Amino acid sequence: LKPGARLVREWHGRTHTVTVTEDGFEYAGTSYPSLTKIAKKITGAHWSGPRFFGLLAMGKEHPSGGRNG
Repeated sequence: LKPGARLVREWHGRTHTVTVTEDGFEYAGTSYPSLTKIAKKITGAHWSGPRFFGLLAMGKEHPSGGRNG
């Protein structure tokens, strides 16, 4: 993902927006090293961050290359 890209996810009626940065991600004014940490912050449970934000298809653990890999 390129810096400046935005990921948007609705969770329990609230829209959450993450911005890709040079060093990781920014969510709600705080920098995070991974999407997984942001997903846990939002949900309170362990999630795969890329899966939570729709970057991986269900049942796939890793992107197979292309634009996400």
